[in-house]
Amino acid sequence: MTDWPAIIEADFAVPADAELTDLVDELTDALRSPDPVRRDDQAYPVLATWILAGHLDGQMAALGERITGLFDHPAIQARTFAALILASLVRRDAKAEVLDAPTVLRWSDRFARWWLAETDLRGFDERLGWLHAIAHGADVVGELGQSTRLGRDDLIGLLDLACSRLIADTAYVFAHQEDDRVALAVATVLTRPELSAEAATGWLGPVRRYFEAGQPGPVPAPAANTMRTLRSLYLMADRGFRPDPGSPGPVRPPHRAEIMAAVGEVLHLAFPPQT
Repeated sequence: MTDWPAIIEADFAVPADAELTDLVDELTDALRSPDPVRRDDQAYPVLATWILAGHLDGQMAALGERITGLFDHPAIQARTFAALILASLVRRDAKAEVLDAPTVLRWSDRFARWWLAETDLRGFDERLGWLHAIAHGADVVGELGQSTRLGRDDLIGLLDLACSRLIADTAYVFAHQEDDRVALAVATVLTRPELSAEAATGWLGPVRRYFEAGQPGPVPAPAANTMRTLRSLYLMADRGFRPDPGSPGPVRPPHRAEIMAAVGEVLHLAFPPQT
């Protein structure tokens, strides 16, 4: 096996005495590993760094096909780390334009099918380490939300996807800031100028109906998750946010007032008058 810690220590320099294709194969295989050190501390940062640095521009189309194929893998860690790498691929294309729109949209569809259907939502596992299906998926939504490969209808589809993911039936209550990651992704999509005020708020319709149908008793996990996410989104719309740590100054969505009003109105449904 390649000495990945040495490569990381050398500031992620690509070894001159190895075939890049072979190294990428090894890294991709390691994304399936149950060993969190090999997967999360080595394979992911090296592969993501090389993608974003442009070292893999000539392999991105083939790599993306392989990565999105992992969404059907039986191991949860393979599926969730495929999402992280897909986010890096989409970000690199947004900067360097090395792919085409049909390719990115095909990957987006594969991602959406997985993210909405995923049932293993654990953030952290004592043996496997970080899994984070919701958070990693949110990162993909955020990167797709900044990609010019997606048009107005595609962006509306991303908002609908995030909404459906939030209210999907689950017993898992967000415990590792998944709500903030989803809110950041949605806020990022909402900065796109192609979206009208109606489109920027219309995706909340299913949430409204979900809250209106609520019954007395313990708060279901999807309701708790959605409320937390919308509170975070409200704050981001109000105060601004940075789509990524390197963003120059906070940004706000164009339809900030309408978004805040719509989110606030929906949140009020979660707190009916006491009787």
